[in-house]
Amino acid sequence: MGSDVFAADYKTTPYWQDIAPKVSLPKQELPDEIEVLIIGAGYTGLNAALQTASDGLGTLVIDAEHPGWGCSLRNGGQLSTSLKPSFSALSGRYGDELATALCQEGQASLDYMHQLSADGLDMGLKEVGRFHGAHKPHLYDKLAKEAETGHPVWKPDAFMVSKEDMASELRTEAYHGGIVFPHHCSADVSKYHPALLKRVLETGAHVIGNCRALSLDRTGSGFKILTDRGEIRAGKVILATNGYSGPLSPWHQRRVIPIGSYVIATEELPTDLVDRLFPTDRILSDTRKLVYYYRLSPDRKRVLFGGRVSLSETDPRNSAVKLHQEMCALFPELRPFKVSHGWMGFVGYTFDTLAHCGEDKGLFYANGYCGSGVGMASYLGMRIGRKAAGRETTPSAFEMIPNPTRPFYTGNPWFLAPSVMVYRIRDRLGL
Repeated sequence: MGSDVFAADYKTTPYWQDIAPKVSLPKQELPDEIEVLIIGAGYTGLNAALQTASDGLGTLVIDAEHPGWGCSLRNGGQLSTSLKPSFSALSGRYGDELATALCQEGQASLDYMHQLSADGLDMGLKEVGRFHGAHKPHLYDKLAKEAETGHPVWKPDAFMVSKEDMASELRTEAYHGGIVFPHHCSADVSKYHPALLKRVLETGAHVIGNCRALSLDRTGSGFKILTDRGEIRAGKVILATNGYSGPLSPWHQRRVIPIGSYVIATEELPTDLVDRLFPTDRILSDTRKLVYYYRLSPDRKRVLFGGRVSLSETDPRNSAVKLHQEMCALFPELRPFKVSHGWMGFVGYTFDTLAHCGEDKGLFYANGYCGSGVGMASYLGMRIGRKAAGRETTPSAFEMIPNPTRPFYTGNPWFLAPSVMVYRIRDRLGL
């Protein structure tokens, strides 16, 4: 255990960043003022910028690091309908009408990614489907009931795969069968963010990296933002920082829980082994509360395996050892192969496990994608961009639900370690 799992050229940078094409940003000084300032150059901010800049609004996107440094180039490239609570849970909270609207927007987030791809934005989008494995026998029965009853809003076309038929989907003895959602998709993360950034620049927006926002204050006619490169005034501000939200806006910070998600990439694998273990290109997950999410790299040469394996935040190198162990518990034939990359990123969770967006007198935001940020961040970024441009008159369903916090929470998730421990116990018991 330890250093023997690492390849000689092991890197702590995300695999996607290694292979992503570089996008050159025009050199420019921070302007004195701008119509729309977007803080955060990930999926949320860039999709918002597409809307405001297309409408002719002067748009500047700034990021504390280089654009895409956060989870936009640290995720697994998996796309679904992006909602964690079931329809019955949502209906119990908000009633059938709002529950239906939330589910419709979950579907709309996936449709939006198809639209971007059809419009020529190269993200390597593929409708490969998701295999969701049952890690306990009784959970297979629960999934089977889900497939049989269907969904009141979506048409998932889900079907079951028994343990006996698992070889057609996945070669592992660790699952007791599973369910396939055929319309879920994969994206090539190394392509999507650079292509999106290029399109934003072509649309006329300006993007400045390594420009950290330090304070945000209202003025009579808008906002004054102090950055580490100077001060700027803006008529409207869009907060697009999600899991990297800090004290810039305490109200938002109290409603986003930054949780580290850890990922490894294996070194290149033999083709025959890959084809035997992974006969399809599906994205993969399982029924654990502390879920594992994994897939093949787009070229089918590596396994990208992610999840939460520590009680508190840790060095990605330490996490890589544990992730390798868990991966090999599922696929013992991968044990001889080493880890080439190990990294982490902060996903933005919420107390109700739902995304949120909204506006407060010219201050717009979208965040809290709860691990489903590729599609939902893109979609809600588009929605708030349209809203900031004055084109979105119908509020999103995610604006119409309460955005809760908890007493004594100010952005430091002190409760995370005991929560992870509880989920770990529940996973062992299959609860």
